Amino acid sequence: MAKGGFRGGYGGMGGMNQASMMKQAQKMQAELAKITQELEESSFTASAGGGVVKATVSGKRELTALEIDPEAVDPEDVDMLQDMVIAAVNEALRKVEEASAAGMSKITGMKGLPF
Repeated sequence: MAKGGFRGGYGGMGGMNQASMMKQAQKMQAELAKITQELEESSFTASAGGGVVKATVSGKRELTALEIDPEAVDPEDVDMLQDMVIAAVNEALRKVEEASAAGMSKITGMKGLPF
């Protein structure tokens, strides 16, 4: 090891000291809590089959409502109805994920991070 030990010490982080880093982390934590609460209080609706099946999912990723137009109910084609329900629910869940990712990118400035 070179004489004099490590260079830079705490100053090597672009001038940020521990107190400043802690403040920044606390600010990000508060923003994350706010965005999480807003997301959990939101609902996301998607439809399938031209709107005959509608699914609503909460920000907590729970199915909260399912509307099926009577014209979509064909006893001879239950498989199609099931496919439309799955498609609507999955699309609503995808909307939750998009909102979650958008909220996270507001905090971190980075895209693609899980919420």
